[in-house]
Amino acid sequence: MICKMSTQTPEKVPLEQVGQQPPTNPLYPSVPQEAANPLLPQAAPVYPAAPMATGPPPPPGYMPVPIMTQPGMPMQPVLGQQQVTGWMPMPQGIPNCPPGLEYLTAVDQLLVHQEVELLEAFTGFETANKYTIKNTFGQKVYWAVEDTSCCNRMCCGPDRPFEIKILDNYQNEVLHLHRDLRCKSCCFPCCLQKLEVSAPPGNVIGTVVQKWSLCRPVFDIRDRNNETVLSIRGPVCQCSPCGDVKFAVFTKDGTEVGKVTKQWGGFVQEHFTDADNFGINFPMDLDVRVKATMLGALFLIDYMYFESSDKKKIRR
Repeated sequence: MICKMSTQTPEKVPLEQVGQQPPTNPLYPSVPQEAANPLLPQAAPVYPAAPMATGPPPPPGYMPVPIMTQPGMPMQPVLGQQQVTGWMPMPQGIPNCPPGLEYLTAVDQLLVHQEVELLEAFTGFETANKYTIKNTFGQKVYWAVEDTSCCNRMCCGPDRPFEIKILDNYQNEVLHLHRDLRCKSCCFPCCLQKLEVSAPPGNVIGTVVQKWSLCRPVFDIRDRNNETVLSIRGPVCQCSPCGDVKFAVFTKDGTEVGKVTKQWGGFVQEHFTDADNFGINFPMDLDVRVKATMLGALFLIDYMYFESSDKKKIRR
């Protein structure tokens, strides 16, 4: 007997349904649809904290710059590096220092930048001056603003009396500069320029007094007891076409210990605006009250010799 093997043709499945049917013997286990990223840990790994840098403590006024240590960890500071932008941190624990002058204990140089007023440059209308005071790292230390009336600015020009408020990062007035309406020519030796510096406002800590001189500007820096501690001597000619103008600072025995410099700001700024840039240098261990008085002398020099009304309006 011959047995016939029955051959059955398998049922044909449309191609559209092939991709929809799960495989009979899957090589890999199926992954639930609600599981998101099953091959990654559900929680972020925890890294150990990076050790803090060791070494000597930073000098007063230094702020650490943060750097990234490990993914997911906060940034750690490194000592000895300085943050370039923002405001300068206030040194702490300074005894016998007027409030707000702690910044001056940590600097031996300041840069003063006067803001350019477009209204003043194009129309010649005198506006109140504004200044930004920075340290050598570019951090803001103070912000100064002139407090005068419009009539005073337009009628008296650079010889006008003024009140200048110097504010810190918290908008507190830490210094106040007061200038009366006086003469500045050598022909009037009895009524020359004088500026009072107060910290806090109402408490005079020093004065800047112009001395009679035939050829060059001379100023005395006096303390709160009206005793001369420093003197400032300027050049015979206060105009420099393409360079800085230096006012040297001397002690009573004639030793040069600092300077006030009118910095060259470029052709456009120098010829079409009265916005000036200044730098001031003094010893690090100088009394903060004397430093503040020297800062007041910088503003007086600016108004007397560089606040020219001939540069107010751009000629068309």
